Amino acid sequence: MRHQCVVSIVRCQFPVIPVFFVLLYSKSTDSMKEKLNIIKVGGKIVENPAALSRLISQFAHLPGLKMLVHGGGRTATDIAAQMGVETKMVEGRRVTDTEMLRVVTMVYGGLVNKNVVAQLNAAGLCALGLTGADMDVIRSHRRAVTTVDYGFVGDVDRVDGRRLAQLLKSGLVPVMAPLTHDGNGQMLNTNADTIAGETAKALAPYFDVTLTYCFEFPGVCRMKEGTQELGDVIPEIDRPAFEALKADGTVSGGMIPKLENCLQAVDAGVSRVVITLADRIGEEGGTAIVRRERPERAASS
Repeated sequence: MRHQCVVSIVRCQFPVIPVFFVLLYSKSTDSMKEKLNIIKVGGKIVENPAALSRLISQFAHLPGLKMLVHGGGRTATDIAAQMGVETKMVEGRRVTDTEMLRVVTMVYGGLVNKNVVAQLNAAGLCALGLTGADMDVIRSHRRAVTTVDYGFVGDVDRVDGRRLAQLLKSGLVPVMAPLTHDGNGQMLNTNADTIAGETAKALAPYFDVTLTYCFEFPGVCRMKEGTQELGDVIPEIDRPAFEALKADGTVSGGMIPKLENCLQAVDAGVSRVVITLADRIGEEGGTAIVRRERPERAASS
């Protein structure tokens, strides 16, 4: 309230200055938000007992509010084979027909999710397993058919940040499986990276959000000149740097959409996006995806 009163007083006497004070008040409001860590981990972590145990320990010790988004593709492939369901992949993406949808719903929303939830609760947290269909928190539409029909794969339309914020503020730790629904009773297989990014955007108005993508590398790395070996981690990437890294081939293939999702998240108000190893969550290091504020043009005299 004190900031608002100052703005009102200044507006009466100095009509050019209020914008500065309004911006200052906005920044101070952001700094007072509770911190929230959203951690996205892939199937290689949650499907490996030793790696999952390390993750659970580190995640449980993160201070403040937290949320986990997980994958589980390898387990889905294994269970599908046991059930006689063929796995079809196109450019690394799973084609989800009716039978495969049954498999991923059972595996992602059941086997993998509940295993993670049970271990988090054993570590002293109050974890709650969710899909996008639970409480209608994430709605998607079935991806349109272009050159490939991916079947029952969802592209996110909206995330109910208000309901998720209520869960978080009540002390719960949401654990989100990579499944959504269309609002008409149809479940949809949905990319976990996308769910993490869209959820972070939806929660940014409520919290000071740090989104961490756990990869098998310590960050986005340059290659050692003349070799295929990983070199130094790039500590920060903004959009101009991203375009330059694409142009010189440092970033290619599947990393391009991942980094694009990260940049969109910071553009939408997520405070910080980090790419790092699962063993290093909550620590310094990795690659931070940042948004550079454009300097304001000086007022003409």
